[in-house]
Amino acid sequence: MSRKTLVGAAQLGPIARSDTRRQVVARMIELMRQAKARGCDTVAFPELALTTFFPRWYFEDQTDIDAWFEREMPGPDTLPLFEEAKKLGIGFYLGYAELAQEADGVHRYNTAILVDKTGAIVGKYRKVHLPGHREHEPWRAFQHLEKRYFERGNLGFGAWRTQVGAHRGILGMALCNDRRWPETYRVLGLQGVEMAFIGYNTPIHYPPVPEHDHLQGFHNHLVLQAGAYQNGMWIVGIAKAGKEEGCDLLGQSCIIAPTGEIVAMCSTVEDELVTAECDLDRCRELKDNVFNFGLHREPETYRLIVDTKGPVEPAH
Repeated sequence: MSRKTLVGAAQLGPIARSDTRRQVVARMIELMRQAKARGCDTVAFPELALTTFFPRWYFEDQTDIDAWFEREMPGPDTLPLFEEAKKLGIGFYLGYAELAQEADGVHRYNTAILVDKTGAIVGKYRKVHLPGHREHEPWRAFQHLEKRYFERGNLGFGAWRTQVGAHRGILGMALCNDRRWPETYRVLGLQGVEMAFIGYNTPIHYPPVPEHDHLQGFHNHLVLQAGAYQNGMWIVGIAKAGKEEGCDLLGQSCIIAPTGEIVAMCSTVEDELVTAECDLDRCRELKDNVFNFGLHREPETYRLIVDTKGPVEPAH
C-alpha cells in the first residue's frame, strides 16, 4: 500500500522593502502555477513570505510596525492567491505576520497556515521559539527583533488530518527557529504527523557567534534531517533566500524523507520550485520500528525536559 503525493517547496528570492504585497503574491502565484503544472497536490511558501524580513530593523512607532502585519487572511492583497489555489485545485502552506484582534485585545504573531485545494484554511500555527532580542543593539549591522515584534505562539504544535492529493494524511507546521529545537519535532511526532512544513528566513551572518557563519547551511540540514528521521516524518523546508536589503539569507529549501535523506533541494537563492513524490506510508518504516514510540519511549525518565526551562547542573 502507498499514499503518494507530489509536494513542492517554493523558495522565494529577496523581497525588497519597497515591494508591495501584490507584487509578492504575483510571484507566489507563478510558483503555484509551476507546481500545478508539475502535478503537485501541495505547494509550500516561506516564513513571513509577504514582505521583506522586517525584524532586521528597529521601529518605535507602532503604526510603522503594524504596517507589516496582516489583519485578515485572506485580505484584499492575498485573496488572489487563495482564488488561484481553488482554481488550480492545489493546497498550500504560507507564513506571514498576523495581527489578531482577540477577546483580551490585539496580539501579534509570526504565523503559518495550511490551506486546502478549495482555498479553505484548515490549520493555523503561531511560532513558539522566537529568536533574537527585544531592544535595539547598535553594534549589529542588522537587528533580529522577533522578540520585540511578536508574541510567543499560543496554539502549540498542532496536527491536522486532512486531504493531501488523493489521500488523507496528518500534517504539522513550524517556523524557522522552531526547527532547531528537537522538542518541536517530538511533539509533532507524538501526534502522528507524517509531513511537516517549516518556512524560514535565516541570515548567514550570526553576529553573536560569527565563527559559526560558515556552518549555517550544515546546521540547517542537520536539524531538519534529524527531525525527519527521529520522528519518521517528511519535512518540507522552505526558505526566503538571497541578498535581501543587504542581508544575505540562506537558501537550501529542501524536501526530506522520513529516513533523513534529502530528496530535493533548491540550487539557487532566487524564486525556485523543487518537487518530490512523497509516500506518506514510508513513515511507517520508522514509526513502526526504530522509533516505535509506544514500544521504546520512557517518558517517566524525561521529566527534566518539561519541569525546567534552563539547565540544572549537578552541585558537585
